[in-house]
Amino acid sequence: MNNQVPASELHGRMERFRKQMDMENPQWETALIFSKVNLLYFTGSMPEGLLLITRTGDATLWVKRSLERTLNESLFSDIRPMESYRDVAAAYPPFSGNVYLETEFVPMAMYQRLQKSFPFSGVQSLDSQIGQIRSVKSEWEMRFMEEAGIIHRRVMEERVPQLLREGMTELDFAAEVYKVMLEEGHMGTARFNMFDTEMVVGQIGFGESSIYPTSFNGPGGNFGMNPAMPGLGSRYHKLRKGDLVFLDMGLAVNGYHTDKTMTYMFGRELPAEVLEIHHQCVDIQNRIAEMLKPGNIPADIYDTVMGELKPDFLENFMGFGKRQVKFLGHGIGLTVDEIPVLAKGFNEPLQENVVLAVEPKKGIKGIGMVGIENTFVVTPAGGRCLTGHHPGMMLV
Repeated sequence: MNNQVPASELHGRMERFRKQMDMENPQWETALIFSKVNLLYFTGSMPEGLLLITRTGDATLWVKRSLERTLNESLFSDIRPMESYRDVAAAYPPFSGNVYLETEFVPMAMYQRLQKSFPFSGVQSLDSQIGQIRSVKSEWEMRFMEEAGIIHRRVMEERVPQLLREGMTELDFAAEVYKVMLEEGHMGTARFNMFDTEMVVGQIGFGESSIYPTSFNGPGGNFGMNPAMPGLGSRYHKLRKGDLVFLDMGLAVNGYHTDKTMTYMFGRELPAEVLEIHHQCVDIQNRIAEMLKPGNIPADIYDTVMGELKPDFLENFMGFGKRQVKFLGHGIGLTVDEIPVLAKGFNEPLQENVVLAVEPKKGIKGIGMVGIENTFVVTPAGGRCLTGHHPGMMLV
C-alpha cells in the first residue's frame, strides 16, 4: 500500500479548509499551522516548520528541518526552506490584523517568537475548523483505518489470549502486547489531542487496577509504574487466577488509529452478576451503533442512551467513584481523541464516513472495569464496526 498522501487528497483537504473558514470566519486573512499532526494532514509530511495559508489562495509549507526529507515525502505544491520566522515574514507584505492559529497547540513562547516577526494584533482559533474537516474520512484515509481495524481485532481477539499466564506482571503483559502489535503492523505509538498526554500501549489492568484513579480522560484506570509513569503497567501487580484483565488500546497504520477495549477472564468465569453488567454495556454499544447514521446529532444520541439507563446502573458508569467521564464515545483518526464526541454540546449532525470509538464501561468494586469499545464508521445503515464483533469477557 502506498503510504504517500496523493496530491489530489492534499488539494481536497485544503479546499475543504478554505470553505470551512470562509463559512465560519468570512473576514479571515491568514492561517498558520504548526502541529506535526496537522502538517501531516495538510502536506503529507511532519517537519519542523509551519504552513502559511492566505485567504487569497496561497499556501506555503516552510521547513526548518528536514527539507530534504519533506521533499521526498510530500507532494505539496509549494515547499520552501526557512531558518527562522523572519525568513517567512520577509516573503509576505506586512500585516497587522488577526491570524488564525491552533490555540490548543501553540505555547506562549512560540507565540511570542512568532509575533516578533509578524506584528499581528490578535489571534483567533482554527482548531474547530480543522477538527470538523478531519472528522470526515476520505476513501484514501479509510483504507488505513480499515487495515488498522483488521490488525486490532487480530491482536486483541487472537494473539493477546495466548500471552496471559499466571504470575506475570502488568508490565510483562504490556511489553508482550506491544511486541505483538508491532509484529502485526502497528506504527508504534498512539497520538492524542489532549494536552500533555502520552500512551505507549494503552490502559492495562489486572483486577481492580483497571479502576484505579488516573488523570487520563477516560473511564478506565490502572496503577501504572510510579508517579513519573502513571500509565503502562505495574512492575509488581501480578495476574492471578480469577482476575479480570482489562486492555484498552489504540492501534495505528500510517497515522490512522482505531480504538478497542477487550476484557478477559483469567482461569475461571467471573460471577454471573458481573457478566450481566458487562453484557448490558455491550447492548449499549450496539444501541449506539444503530444510531450512527448521517443526520443524527451526537448530543441527542448521548441524551437518549443515558436517559434509558436506570439510576442504579448509572452509579460507576463510565468510570468509578467520583471519576466518571461525560461521554459515550469519541471521534478518531490521526489522533485517538477527535471530534465529534458523543456528549452534550456536540450538536452538528453526523456525516457519512465520520469514524467514532464507542466505549460504554462500568467500574465494579472488587472486580475492575467491565464493558467494551470498538471503532465504527457512520453509514446510512448505522455504525459499521472496523475492529471486530467479539463481545468481550473472553475466558482464557
